[in-house]
Amino acid sequence: MTDPALYPCFLGPYGENDELFERVLVELLRDHVFWRRNFHPEDPPAIPTHAAQRADYQAFTARMRRELHALTAALKRSVPFHSPRYIGHMASDLLLPGLLAQMVTLPYNPNNVVGDAAPVTLDMEISVGLQLARMLGYPDDETRPDCAFGCLTSGGTSANIQALRLALIQKCWPPALAAALRACGEDLVTAALPAGVTACDDWQLGNLPAVTAIALLEAWVARLATVPAAERARLAAALAQQRVESLGIAEFFRRHPQLDAPWVITPVTAHYSWPKAVKLLGLGSAQLRTVPERAMRMDADALDTLLDQAQRQRQPVLMVVGVLGTTEFGTIDPLDRMVAARERSAAAGLGFDVHVDAAWGGYLATLFRAEDGSLLSPERVREGFARFPGAGVHAAFAALAATDSVTVDPHKLGYLPYGAGAFICRDHRRMALLAEDADYVFDRGGASDYRATFRALGRYTLEGSKSGAAAAAAYVTHRVLPLDREHFGRIPRETVLAAERFRADIERFAAAVADCVTVTVPFEPDSNLVCLALNPRGNRAVAVCNAFVAQLHERLRVDPQQPLQTKAFFGSITALRPATLGAHDTMRILAALDLDPRTLTATPQAQAGADDRLLILRHTLMNPFLRDEENDRDYPRMYLDYLAGLVRALRGAGGPAVVIAAPAAGAR
Repeated sequence: MTDPALYPCFLGPYGENDELFERVLVELLRDHVFWRRNFHPEDPPAIPTHAAQRADYQAFTARMRRELHALTAALKRSVPFHSPRYIGHMASDLLLPGLLAQMVTLPYNPNNVVGDAAPVTLDMEISVGLQLARMLGYPDDETRPDCAFGCLTSGGTSANIQALRLALIQKCWPPALAAALRACGEDLVTAALPAGVTACDDWQLGNLPAVTAIALLEAWVARLATVPAAERARLAAALAQQRVESLGIAEFFRRHPQLDAPWVITPVTAHYSWPKAVKLLGLGSAQLRTVPERAMRMDADALDTLLDQAQRQRQPVLMVVGVLGTTEFGTIDPLDRMVAARERSAAAGLGFDVHVDAAWGGYLATLFRAEDGSLLSPERVREGFARFPGAGVHAAFAALAATDSVTVDPHKLGYLPYGAGAFICRDHRRMALLAEDADYVFDRGGASDYRATFRALGRYTLEGSKSGAAAAAAYVTHRVLPLDREHFGRIPRETVLAAERFRADIERFAAAVADCVTVTVPFEPDSNLVCLALNPRGNRAVAVCNAFVAQLHERLRVDPQQPLQTKAFFGSITALRPATLGAHDTMRILAALDLDPRTLTATPQAQAGADDRLLILRHTLMNPFLRDEENDRDYPRMYLDYLAGLVRALRGAGGPAVVIAAPAAGAR
């Protein structure tokens, strides 16, 4: 059954906590009104008490009420993410602390770009970054020189772009510094570069590991602090002229011929935000290199081979991206192998960042963290689960602490309203490379401590304006449910358990419908996403299989032209493509479905999608109320019963309804 500790956390599938929600919301909105009235109580009300009697006032309120009622009527056609009958995309009910905090903060309208516009919520955003850093294993002590930094973004795409932008500027900064020092007849000797910066060539400087680049930056800042103001301005201006942000990518690499435009290495399953990012930053999609998969997880051996090639060809690498929870399968890349590859490459003179796109799986890290922030052992994490964490998954989460940056989406497994993504950088000192100054917004006085530095947050972020309400939502939620196994971790625990039960029930579903369809799970789940491939019995053609699955999905998707109640359950669909799968997994899945590989084509005639890919059903089991033992309801099992009926109806098999029997007592 659902952990009772989660009962007050959500509004609930049936709106069970409506009284709690309404009472707290009204209480806090009234408190906002009292705040307005007590700001300067000597000021008279600007809107007279008799205004409500005016005809134009009444006409306005009538129009407003009419349009708001029309809005709520239209919204009834929205996707019922709150319901345990919805197991489609990455969305579910919202946590009450975050929902209430966001709604209550909106009337204050803070703009989290600078402390002057958001003195309260900007500080909360800095704290949210540290809360997430602790969850990931990054340093979260503000007094440490290498303390992490995090900020909220509109979503995972913005966070990924921020990561790539920071990595690019960091990689190009040391060669720019060397060029500026040479132009000024100067040099900089550091512990990391004892012979001096100008003694290094561009290949060495453009391939420094992050720790060395940070040390160089710290030495440069210290050097500027020791010279007169005029000399400081001269040196700073010389460096600014040489930086990639001033020259542009084409001119920068023309001036540094030892360096080519760097590669960005991602798995083939990476989110489409990565092609967007390399195009947006001017690197170009030609610099995007993809690594093949093994069972929808990055092939670490293939990554090693690609990095060896880069080393031989003297090809710079900007970043290697690992995915912590793919959007189709929730699978986990071998982050530990990526971190090890970074260390080996750095020792050989090829430095790059390891960034983790954990937009989906980031909050699963709460299952691996004790209340004191320490990493739990594999045995401790496995308690209560049948399979989780699978082979390599614990090692991947343990390796998070050694990566350079991470993308996390609080609006996914953090159960907060859209849009709330997050970018987390392991060492906050790197962020100085991103600083932009706007005299009318930011105070350029020296920042004396960690928080003072980032109260001018807009200097470092992509957004020039951003609502503080999202920061309030995340901050309050993380305070109510700290990001560890015993608190927030109770939520993903329920969802992973539901996925394990669902996976076991699929075996019984497959046996029950074996006379009319062939069923397989293409990849074993690492988290709480489970996919299902189905093919009509006796069919050998991919196009026919795809048409069948598309018909199933038609009965499982939201149709805005029909009342929601006409749908018993909601699921989603995705596609498996040979280029992503690789030859081995493609042949394995086709064989499991008894499909003829020759019918999986990519001809020009097939570009519309009839047979150049394989359609499968995708299920996101992130609602923590999927199993209701008190009322004898197991919604994923009910869904499989329903799906069995759809399968038989589409196959024209008729016969009695198929019921997926529960496992024997004690079985999982």
